[in-house]
Amino acid sequence: MRVPRLVGLMAVDARETAQAWGLSLNAPDRPDFHHTVVDYVVRQYPQPGAEVPRDSMVYVWFDFGEGEGGGGIREPRIPRPPRGGLRRELDEPGDAFEMINR
Repeated sequence: MRVPRLVGLMAVDARETAQAWGLSLNAPDRPDFHHTVVDYVVRQYPQPGAEVPRDSMVYVWFDFGEGEGGGGIREPRIPRPPRGGLRRELDEPGDAFEMINR
């Protein structure tokens, strides 16, 4: 049997999908995995499409590991970007219907 794609599914859906395929799930980063509902799977092993025997264990993770992605902290950006572009246009509010009334 081939492993289904679980990445992107919520925990509850990943459990149901694995059960329907005759697979067991384990989440090393969530000891309370059986209570996890709305967190999304970000990694899985074995990869989708891998051949495994029925009743195999599939490991899923809900958090990226150290240095493996995620958004990180992006704000505030220092130094700030130069003024201009859309910010300059937004500084001068005007009549919303000015172009229509001409």
